[in-house]
Amino acid sequence: MNTDEAGGDRQSAGEQTAVLPETASQLVELERLQLALGEAEERAKNHWGQYLRAVADLDNVRKRAQKDIEAANRYGLEKFAAELLPVRDSLELAVQNAEKADIRSLKQGQDATLQLLVKALEKIGIVTINPVGEPFDPARHEAMLAQPSNTAEPNSVLQVVQPGYEINGRLLRPARVIVAKAP
Repeated sequence: MNTDEAGGDRQSAGEQTAVLPETASQLVELERLQLALGEAEERAKNHWGQYLRAVADLDNVRKRAQKDIEAANRYGLEKFAAELLPVRDSLELAVQNAEKADIRSLKQGQDATLQLLVKALEKIGIVTINPVGEPFDPARHEAMLAQPSNTAEPNSVLQVVQPGYEINGRLLRPARVIVAKAP
């Protein structure tokens, strides 16, 4: 052993100092702490694995959602187009038979075609806004004119100039209306 200038013993650089527990209770505590450390490391390893699986699942969900969005964009009009085909067929038939048809049959054909179109629009969620008698709503109606009225409530819709449309509760086009005002 080497001695330092104060005369004490000093260990060489290659030797390590071992700290030994002095009592049995310290030995038990050390063993308990080592066991707890092992359990904590095992839990951490399990949590890390769960985290990695959750990240992978989330990534898969994101990719699936992206594919669904792309498919909806690509094929979303398919239902709409399928609903409009009978309307086109009816119009083509009317054009082909226009020269040999009388006025009454042309009118009936137009009515039938209009009904096909209305049903097609309803099937895809397009609803007509026809607010006669309702209070004027600037979010859903466009006032074309204010007209005095003795019979209607002020600020209510007297007449619809052009109907509006909504799709699934979202406004496509506001109804153009004439609004009542006090005489």
